[in-house]
Amino acid sequence: MSSPPASFTGDWIAPDHPDYSKAIARWSSSAERRAKVVAFAKSAQDVAIVLIYAKEHNLPIAIRGGGHNPAGASSIENGIVIDLSRYLSGVRVDPAAKLAYVGGGAIWETVDKAAIEHGLATVGGTVNHTGVGGLLLGGGYGYLSGEHGLALDNLTQATIVTARGEILTTSTTENADLFWAIRGAGCNFGVVTEFVLRLHPQRRTVFAGLTVYPPPAVPKVTSVVANFWNAGLSNKEGIFYAQTADAGNPLTIVILFWNGSEEEGRAHFKPFFDIGPVMDTCKEIPYEELNTMQNSRVVHGKNYYMKGVFTSGLQADVADTLVSRVPQLSAESGASFTVLYELVPPNKILTVPNHATAHIRGRRINVLIMASWDNKDTNVLDTVRNTANELGQILLSGEKTIPESLNVGYGNYNSEYVDSAAVGRSGSNVNARALFGENYARLQKLKQEYDPDLVFFKWSPITPQA
Repeated sequence: MSSPPASFTGDWIAPDHPDYSKAIARWSSSAERRAKVVAFAKSAQDVAIVLIYAKEHNLPIAIRGGGHNPAGASSIENGIVIDLSRYLSGVRVDPAAKLAYVGGGAIWETVDKAAIEHGLATVGGTVNHTGVGGLLLGGGYGYLSGEHGLALDNLTQATIVTARGEILTTSTTENADLFWAIRGAGCNFGVVTEFVLRLHPQRRTVFAGLTVYPPPAVPKVTSVVANFWNAGLSNKEGIFYAQTADAGNPLTIVILFWNGSEEEGRAHFKPFFDIGPVMDTCKEIPYEELNTMQNSRVVHGKNYYMKGVFTSGLQADVADTLVSRVPQLSAESGASFTVLYELVPPNKILTVPNHATAHIRGRRINVLIMASWDNKDTNVLDTVRNTANELGQILLSGEKTIPESLNVGYGNYNSEYVDSAAVGRSGSNVNARALFGENYARLQKLKQEYDPDLVFFKWSPITPQA
């Protein structure tokens, strides 16, 4: 395993290489796995060579773009990691065509900074060191979703290397069935080495920041948030409502975004400021700083766990319960928990019907239950998982619209991926069936066509079906 295939032009990093520890490091330490080789590909051809090599040597593979998945989807034990982050991470902007040509290993920071130089932007995530590929292929909700839909709705073309080592261009007119599948089905169908993203005119500054409230203000804050959601969010805004704890004390944090001036933003969000937050950092900031607001809470090198839940709205009794339970559960588990409601304007997203892409949409709020901890003891993960499930049940207790059997949450917020192709092959991955809903049968047929051997199984694997 120490020698790469003769035609491979990238870097072949085995365990005895001095860069090996850095090569397997991930955003979440708990997602690290000891690969036999990390192959830093320089081209789509390199990716094809590694896929063929892995098949010949019966080695499982994982794909690393940004390395941001806490479940280890970009890592593999005793297999080969195809790493796109070193050489395939650049961004080229064509301002006349309003397109960005984005490497499969790029992160959103690179996209944001390159595009805004031309007064342009596209829908990215809310943390700028997240990988483009993982977020986009699984959906992609961001601050600009109210105006421009999901990240995957702004994909116009992709270059993908399939399980057989074929290098294909996909779009609505070329390999259209595969293009349909990759927009929502994650890495189930191949390795995307380049994304072509639609860009939109974007003002250079936006109004954004966070407001922080003590426990007595929670009923008012919850009521205001609910009123905004029930009234219908403007396409220029975003509200992120979080219950968390600091030094054991409960905190309610609301992150506000308005794609306009501070004067407009403060007027629009006046009900939040009228409550009297104990902290208010909202101001007009450069656009490229927007996706950095949450970075300090999700630094590299800690352990992370995520669980997603859908809700049709905010319930006061649920919010009251979370205020007391989040600090208690954080103290008991040894991890810091946050429950974050993402109120993203849904109207633009819902203009795309569910049959148009693999991703299933709905008029709902994504809720992220997230834990972080420093302890390297692997037993902590079981405690964290149980605690996250308890918080999930609190959220579900107030949900009267979305059936619990279908409430798997946003796919990119699922830390319970399988780590064996055998599970996906057995058809026992019920999460994938719920996640893709009415699109699952079509995805199964395409999986049989493009990846019948389940080479790609690291993200809610789809069972091939003839």
